[in-house]
Amino acid sequence: MPHEIRGRLPYSLLVLALIVLDRWTKALIDSRLALHETIPVIDGLFNITYVRNTGVAFGIFDSGFSTSRAAALSLLTVAAVVGVLVYSFKTSLRQRLTQTALSLVLAGALGNLYDRIRFGYVIDFLDVYYGAYRWPSFNIADSAISIGVALLAIDMLRQDAHAPQSQS
Repeated sequence: MPHEIRGRLPYSLLVLALIVLDRWTKALIDSRLALHETIPVIDGLFNITYVRNTGVAFGIFDSGFSTSRAAALSLLTVAAVVGVLVYSFKTSLRQRLTQTALSLVLAGALGNLYDRIRFGYVIDFLDVYYGAYRWPSFNIADSAISIGVALLAIDMLRQDAHAPQSQS
């Protein structure tokens, strides 16, 4: 097995595991809960609530189903997936934090892309709130994207801190 393929195996397995977890949780929610049904988990903080998101992450631009919007968002996601893959293959495998972060973003994008292509919407169910303040509902894929982006930001800040300072 060539070194490049062997080196990417852990990241590929991470992507696969997250997609499987995302699909499993969404299928579980879809088969066991009615739309908008809520199961309280931690009173005053966290519920499981089945919602369908026709917008982008965390319900942004969610204003109902539209075939053209679903197609446009799917194409945008495909472009993002291609961008993440290109960036990953241009980045050294020794940059493990970057590769892990890109794997999380890739898994999340693919997980939500599957829903958008199959259903025209994304299944969300994690409902975090405090009093009247609610975070938009999200899912495992959204979580993977958010964590991946946060790790990329940390990695960039870390690289900036170690970069030689130019003298003006």
